Amino acid sequence: MVTLSDIEAARKRIGDQVKLSPCVRSEHFTKLTDASCWFKFENLQMTGSFKERGACNKLMLLSAEERARGVIAASAGNHAQGVAYHAGRLGIVATIVMPEATPLIKVQSTRGHGAKVVLHGANFDEAYAEAKRIQAAENLVFVHPFDDPAVIAGQGTIGLELLEQNPYLEMVVVPIGGGGLIAGIGTALKSVNPRIRVIGVQPAVLPSMKTAVEKGERVVLDPAVTIADGLAVKQAGEVTFPMVQKVVDEIVSVDEEEIANAILLLLEREKTVVEGAGAAALAAVINGKVKANGRKVAMILSGGSIDVNLISRIIERGLVKDGRLVRLQVKLPDRPGSLARFTSVLAEKRANIIEIYHNRAFSRTLSLGETFVEVTLETRGNEHIAELKKTLNERGYAVVEEN
Repeated sequence: MVTLSDIEAARKRIGDQVKLSPCVRSEHFTKLTDASCWFKFENLQMTGSFKERGACNKLMLLSAEERARGVIAASAGNHAQGVAYHAGRLGIVATIVMPEATPLIKVQSTRGHGAKVVLHGANFDEAYAEAKRIQAAENLVFVHPFDDPAVIAGQGTIGLELLEQNPYLEMVVVPIGGGGLIAGIGTALKSVNPRIRVIGVQPAVLPSMKTAVEKGERVVLDPAVTIADGLAVKQAGEVTFPMVQKVVDEIVSVDEEEIANAILLLLEREKTVVEGAGAAALAAVINGKVKANGRKVAMILSGGSIDVNLISRIIERGLVKDGRLVRLQVKLPDRPGSLARFTSVLAEKRANIIEIYHNRAFSRTLSLGETFVEVTLETRGNEHIAELKKTLNERGYAVVEEN
């Protein structure tokens, strides 16, 4: 079991090797949630994630003989980058096994730090099995992403920083994958101030630690795909599970839409980029999964390694949800000038055309005197959309469908 003294020793060991990430109060989310909201920006670490804390602590504890043998790790991305970066800095040869579906940015970043990358398996567990096979075959030192006391102690240094940055905290909300982060942070917080509530958050499609705590034993869940790929672990850790039972007050789950929306809100309101795992804590707070009203709450933004293509899709879906982007399908009379008159109505109502498709031949629902237009519009919200549709109907344009 990792202790406060282990975490304090880790902080002395890695203190000048990792960034003291800021812990900043958010005025926007404080107003939105009626709680005093603080964000711990671990996405600003050199490798974009808290994971380098545990990796650095583990590597610095290796003997000269172990360093000479080289290390291997299995990771969906952030642990990989942490191990690769600090292994390169310490002159240690590193091999990283990553799932085949790992976002390209994480693969490229890991290779960029000098590690050998092996892509294997559909998920973390399959990559982990391959890493253990290579470890045995090549006599390498295994650096576990969460189920290692040295790694847990390194992650726990975040808890010590929180206590110094905001000694009046009443609650800390932490994303959970295998449990190394929350086990370390929870141990640090509860050892100093047992009154601080420690809340864990997992994706609803893969709540391995939540299920384990509820059942009182570690269970293996079926694999699932989640936008929070850094939390996609089928089984709670052997070391982390009893620690979580001891120091975590509650574990909640959030769905994929809630995580995606939290990513967008952080981008738009806090001007910060996080990955799915990094947005999980905020998703839980703003959707009422955590009873945070009136409390001083810190949320861990655990990582920022997200593919830009995914960000683009999240932004578009968020705009649709907020009524700032809409696609309308409209029937028009098939006569000269009809399209021009239709677009003039859109201009009059201040709807900006992003894309327009004019079709008269490929719809069985159209009569010979009709044509069909599909238009994507930039709008100001759902009230604006309702007003626009009302005006179109009043002017004789039938809105057939809204997407």
